[in-house]
Amino acid sequence: MNEVSKFSGLNERAQQLLKLLVERYISDGQPIGSRALSREAGLSLSPATIRNVMADLEDLGLITAPHTSAGRMPTVSGYRFFIDSLLTVKPLQEGIIRQFQRGLEHLDDAGDILETASSLLSDVTHMAGLVTLPRREAVTFRMIEFLPLSEQRILVILVTNEQEVQNRVIHPSKRFSASELTSAANYLNAVYAGKDLVSIRESLLRELQQTREQMNQEAIRAAEIADLAFQAGGQRRKKDFVLTGEMNLMDFDELASMERLRMLFSAFRQKEDLVHLLDRCLLSTGVKIFIGEESGYEPLEQCSLVTASYAIDDHNVGVLGVIGPTRMKYERVIPLVDLTAKLLGAALNHKSLSPS
Repeated sequence: MNEVSKFSGLNERAQQLLKLLVERYISDGQPIGSRALSREAGLSLSPATIRNVMADLEDLGLITAPHTSAGRMPTVSGYRFFIDSLLTVKPLQEGIIRQFQRGLEHLDDAGDILETASSLLSDVTHMAGLVTLPRREAVTFRMIEFLPLSEQRILVILVTNEQEVQNRVIHPSKRFSASELTSAANYLNAVYAGKDLVSIRESLLRELQQTREQMNQEAIRAAEIADLAFQAGGQRRKKDFVLTGEMNLMDFDELASMERLRMLFSAFRQKEDLVHLLDRCLLSTGVKIFIGEESGYEPLEQCSLVTASYAIDDHNVGVLGVIGPTRMKYERVIPLVDLTAKLLGAALNHKSLSPS
């Protein structure tokens, strides 16, 4: 059950008070008491009535008291319900739109475009902006050829997008004959031409793990060799994403402890888990948001990550986003991330991407 349906029974008064509480907490960063809500709600409700509503919201797990004081703050569930059901996204100012358009449309180098997109996100939000480099494996598979070399090595000739030819050598654990290699290549070319490398490898591995008993030997050989070939093609580059503005996170009290910053900056350096998280967004449409513990990644438990994928030639090849505290101004960040993804894809669409 998602958060929206779980709390669909909330009456209008409770929803309005929750919305106001979340907005106040995002703005001030301080727990909100019933008297403060009573002054701002405009509902002619007494503090006692508001306390009762807040008690109900707390029982539902939408708000919590960080200390023994009367003030309350939103939980992850509270933020999620707020974003999915109560948030009113504000249109971007024309000046911001023009700033991003001018910043991205006149650059010639793809690397400069990625750097600029990350910097623009960071500068405007005053949080951390990041952009993953285009994934080479998120391209269309056209054909493959395997040629046997000495010492069990195999030369892989991979053609993608009808124009890019990649050559690499793989080292399988067992020997394959020339006829087996030809048969495997013919199978892959017949079944998977026109699909992207990521989905091909995932499909082959899934079939190999689940239905090995029912697969014929031709398919098994093709899966084993292709796993090595596509894995070699999908190896990460030294630089997986462009990150700017991470020092901005020190300006938020909830992130400013030395332990929290150490975990965050360590995650930025090590990259692997963060890249895996971003990869989960690659095939999503629109804006995807991870709030606190929703990411499943401990260093981000006090953060939110707002992302959107960007596309080249109608293929999603990368992800960009903003990392900041959970109390970020979502109504402003969400359309900004969405706009940047569209502008970045348009800017890259006719540029020559650097090889990995």
